[in-house]
Amino acid sequence: MAINVRGLFLCMKYEIQQMLKQGSGVIVNNSSMGGLIAFPGVSPYIASKHAVMGLTRSAALDYAKQGIRINAINPGLIATEMMERLADGTGNTADGFASTVPMGRMGQAAEMAPVVVFLCSDAASYITGQPLAVDGGFTAT
Repeated sequence: MAINVRGLFLCMKYEIQQMLKQGSGVIVNNSSMGGLIAFPGVSPYIASKHAVMGLTRSAALDYAKQGIRINAINPGLIATEMMERLADGTGNTADGFASTVPMGRMGQAAEMAPVVVFLCSDAASYITGQPLAVDGGFTAT
């Protein structure tokens, strides 16, 4: 909660202050597919990522008329050190987790950047308060 919620809240507080001074801006928060759905055994994590989505949506409504767009990406199973620790801690393998993804593989961290760039671009100028699942189809099932 301290990192996922309080940290994000404080970042947004100061980002929004600056964006109000300059008259516009874009924030893209990093949530998780855990901000859209739930999994057993990780309630604190799920609660924190749902909180990220609540902050994202509420702030988007609060600041839309001031020219500030706020959205979130919701990554799925991404090949990271955190994912490796999760696999080790549960006795699973990365391949075992990947088999649960409709695309049959884990995502790469580098695949998140273009999505963030899109949400920051003028091509996304009419999008605010939205989660964008980048999860290989996991939350579509």
